[in-house]
Amino acid sequence: MDIFNSWLVETPIAHRGLHDKDHPENSISAFGRAIDEGYPIELDVQLLADGTVVVFHDDCLSRLTDNDGYIKFLNKSDLDILTLKNSKEKIPTFDEVLTFVNGKVPLLIEIKNQGKVGELEKKVIDYLKDYKGEYAVQSFNPYVLEYFAKHAPEIIRGQLAGFFRGEKLSFIKKYALKRMMLNKKISKPNFISYEAKRVPNRFVRRYKKLPLLVWTITSQSEYLKVVKYCDNVIFEGFEPKI
Repeated sequence: MDIFNSWLVETPIAHRGLHDKDHPENSISAFGRAIDEGYPIELDVQLLADGTVVVFHDDCLSRLTDNDGYIKFLNKSDLDILTLKNSKEKIPTFDEVLTFVNGKVPLLIEIKNQGKVGELEKKVIDYLKDYKGEYAVQSFNPYVLEYFAKHAPEIIRGQLAGFFRGEKLSFIKKYALKRMMLNKKISKPNFISYEAKRVPNRFVRRYKKLPLLVWTITSQSEYLKVVKYCDNVIFEGFEPKI
């Protein structure tokens, strides 16, 4: 597949759906708005305690719901009593989102896993086996991409990276991930997805043969500033005028 001529570079990608104050991020309604406008959808997946795959970004519940605690300690039954802030919507399962989107627009699926690799990745692969739409996966964790390369090499995979300013990571991890030092031997990505505020830089220039996506663009002026250096953008809070 020629990724330079694929959906990954054709249309700006809606970060966690086309969300706003009335349509929470990573919600069914935000995904519905993206579908209506024809934007591919970026979303996040992670595991609950009982192995359910849900679409949710944060580790902690407090920013996106009116509850405290951590998403990883929930079970599927707990989703019935939680709502996303400023809405009546529930945290969706990955299966529910796949059924709702149903191939209407492509999906860029971020695998949220900084722990042991295997369970989440296998379940995502299993769900996608029968999915008829277009999709790709991405992750900050090179070993997540290594798993996909070994067990589902047909799935397009992208290495997420950035400068990780303010993140609770060791100096060594920041150093390696910023420079994407594990790309060639471990993650072997088909595309790069890099922090927009740090593009251009010498690290992404090493991978000219791979498409470059940037995240997360939040204004038209920012879009115009960075679009000449990349192949596509992941955006939120506005709609890019191309």
